[in-house]
Amino acid sequence: MMERIRRSGKENSECGQATVEFALMGVFLFLLICGMLEMFMLIYTYNVLADSAKEGVRYAIVHGTNSSSPSGPTCPCSAIDGAAGTGVVKSYAQYSFTATTGMTVTVTYPDTSNPPANQAPNRVKVLVQYPYKPFFGLSWPTATLYATAEGRIVF
Repeated sequence: MMERIRRSGKENSECGQATVEFALMGVFLFLLICGMLEMFMLIYTYNVLADSAKEGVRYAIVHGTNSSSPSGPTCPCSAIDGAAGTGVVKSYAQYSFTATTGMTVTVTYPDTSNPPANQAPNRVKVLVQYPYKPFFGLSWPTATLYATAEGRIVF
């Protein structure tokens, strides 16, 4: 009979140990899954930025900045001024982001030795910056993502 009582006490302590181990592993697994989802969201955001920069470069190399009536799609923001493709980049990215207000688009022409810079066969470079705020929070820091695309002006 005493042996039976001792066993039940031992089983109860092992049951408590399993509960504590499960609680510790649960916290670890929760943080691991949140971290993986956060990395997926970060990679997705970077891909959207890269695609937006490529869309801005495509618009700039096809239309140029001196074109008063572009033959392609019109842009909701001023896309045919000194910052060619700026509006195209933001309008492309708005379909994937919740807000593009923090996005900064910089358009430069690396071949400034051949004026005017916005004419063929010069190059155009679009740099997109976006402050990425973590989806889950958890006191993770905000990161600034950069995406660059470059192309040669055709027309």
